[in-house]
Amino acid sequence: MTMSKTLNTEQLFKNSDFFLKKYFTDSSGSAQENGSERWSSAKITFIANLEKSFTETDYKLLCELITQHDKLYHQQDKPILTDFDYDRLYQLLLHVEKLNPTWIIPSSPSKKVGGQVLTHFEKASHRKPMLSLANSYNGQDLLAFDERVRKFLNLETEITYFCEPKFDGLSMELVYENGLLTKAITRGDGLIGELVTENIKTIKSIPHKLKIKNPPALLEVRGEVLIHKKDFLDLNLSQENLGLQTFANPRNAAAGTVRQLDTAVTADRPLKFYAYALGDYQGVEFKTQSDIYSLFKSFSLPTKEDLTQICHSATEVVEYYNSFMEKRHSLEFDTDGIVVKVFSLKLQEELGFLARSPRWATAAKFPPEQGKTQILEIVCQVGRTGAITPVAIMKPVKIAGVTISNATLHNQEEIDRKDVRVGDTIIIQRAGDVIPEIVEVVLSARQADSIPYKIPDFCPSCHHSLSFSEEEVAVRCTNSHCPGKLKESLKHFASRRAMNIEKLGDRWIDIFVDKGLVKHFSDFYKLRREDLLQLERQGEKSADNMIASIEKSKKTTLARFIFSLGIRFIGETTAKHIANHFIKIDNFINASEEELRQVPEIGPKVTSAIFEWFLNKENLNEIKSLIACGVSFEEVTRNTEGPLKGKSFLITGTLPLSRDDAKNIIEKNGGKILSSVSSKLNYLVVGDDPGSKLEKAQNLKVTIINWNEVEKML
Repeated sequence: MTMSKTLNTEQLFKNSDFFLKKYFTDSSGSAQENGSERWSSAKITFIANLEKSFTETDYKLLCELITQHDKLYHQQDKPILTDFDYDRLYQLLLHVEKLNPTWIIPSSPSKKVGGQVLTHFEKASHRKPMLSLANSYNGQDLLAFDERVRKFLNLETEITYFCEPKFDGLSMELVYENGLLTKAITRGDGLIGELVTENIKTIKSIPHKLKIKNPPALLEVRGEVLIHKKDFLDLNLSQENLGLQTFANPRNAAAGTVRQLDTAVTADRPLKFYAYALGDYQGVEFKTQSDIYSLFKSFSLPTKEDLTQICHSATEVVEYYNSFMEKRHSLEFDTDGIVVKVFSLKLQEELGFLARSPRWATAAKFPPEQGKTQILEIVCQVGRTGAITPVAIMKPVKIAGVTISNATLHNQEEIDRKDVRVGDTIIIQRAGDVIPEIVEVVLSARQADSIPYKIPDFCPSCHHSLSFSEEEVAVRCTNSHCPGKLKESLKHFASRRAMNIEKLGDRWIDIFVDKGLVKHFSDFYKLRREDLLQLERQGEKSADNMIASIEKSKKTTLARFIFSLGIRFIGETTAKHIANHFIKIDNFINASEEELRQVPEIGPKVTSAIFEWFLNKENLNEIKSLIACGVSFEEVTRNTEGPLKGKSFLITGTLPLSRDDAKNIIEKNGGKILSSVSSKLNYLVVGDDPGSKLEKAQNLKVTIINWNEVEKML
């Protein structure tokens, strides 16, 4: 092994793997599997090995490895080790330092909590460190934790514990001063985090002001920012529709969203927050963990109290752990274990803290649900924007009750990072219990003639040369006649949220393209009953239903139609803004660059994408063909006349009427409603308890008014 200040990903993984295989073996000498219940025996084995072969140079390298893993996890949200393997490396470090205290260096990861602060955000200090928790992996570990607690307290009697879910998201601290939310800080390195207040204020469930007459002078609420499983799938679908990179798992999506520099992007994503702990506080008193949850409830702070449990013995804690592990897949959010805390805050105070974790709590993680299988081949799929996505085709394997036979590899960068090759034996798991994810390659099982995989230079569908851009990770096919792109574009056009052709499934679209029946969107509306009856397994009733469904889709809205065209970066919301602005399709088609910029929330990137799309005369002709086939649009009801004509509005805070009623009144009188503060906004309408939009509007010198002033305008 060699040392360097910064190891590349391959070196980092190989060196980490070396330590895991050398010092974590069972009694037979076999490398321990991930999630093994033989964790305790592995500890004994590696301690014996340590005394014989571990050197001070090994120790320094181990510190370096863990530091870089911390950076990948906390700063870049791109971990390359499972939590289980990371924790094994960290346990190894603790034992090395215990056996060799003279080796300990000031920069040891055991002296830090983990993570580094990004330079994109202002730094902020935590009044009390946000410590990590010691980890357990099974019932035996939980019983051992209880034994340590009772031994430290010198107690023979049972101890009461408070058990709660361990969320798999991004740790966050909300700072309330005199009832007002003044700061939101990421955990960072536990002492200093990133100040992400404006982004966190976009989470609807977080109160900007504690609704209580006499709020505490200080209340630091700690919890987790995450994305629910269903929302995660919808978000990835939206990313795909916009031609953007999808997220690997809900945690990465949440972390990336919180770190967006544009608050409008954060506001548009489905973040959730759940409170579970306190930092510093003044003016409130507690005796138990339950008291803290009761306080959160009284302040309307979101929690998952219904999933918590008071356990009166270590045995009950183990029962809760096993029960919670069984139902983890039925929960709406990701969880990778439970957190166990001593119930009494007085006992917590007596127990105190270690260097990086409290003695009175432990995180009992679930063994990762993984499977081992083999990659049979890697195929590349073409998206509607031409983006090439490599997919691993595997021998089917059952994980958590679901049979998995393929997994996305995302892009060439991801393939290189994990060094995935055809024929490799791999460890796979369901990321976030949703998406199949390749965790690692079993290098010991790799075939001798194995070669690294590279995405081909040519499109797998049309064999056109691919375009590699330095500005993005994705590789694209730029051939406008690519059948792969055509199929995906047609599927998008016919989808429920676009033209909504109900009886037209993906399988039929593939058949139509392969048979040459459909080459353009408008060809759907030229299909005849006899065309369908010529196809295999197509009966008369099915053909009639499909023709009726196609006919029904002709009546649509302008917003749906614009979205269905598949112009890059135009999602449903942007399509609605375009439709409300231009009213008619001809106005949109003939709009100048300056006119496009007047559309709410359209920036240079979207404007360029629209112009590029219309530069292709075939696209313009296709719109004309669709209209000639009978596609028509419901009239956009927004009124362009009235006392508010040409003025844009945004509402923040509580008004004397409902927000929907206020928006309707503004739009009926010719005004536009925007969804975020920008230089295009004319008026910010402020009610009680305004949010972060007020400060941003003040910085941009947007005119700020109340509802009475709107009524005067009318």
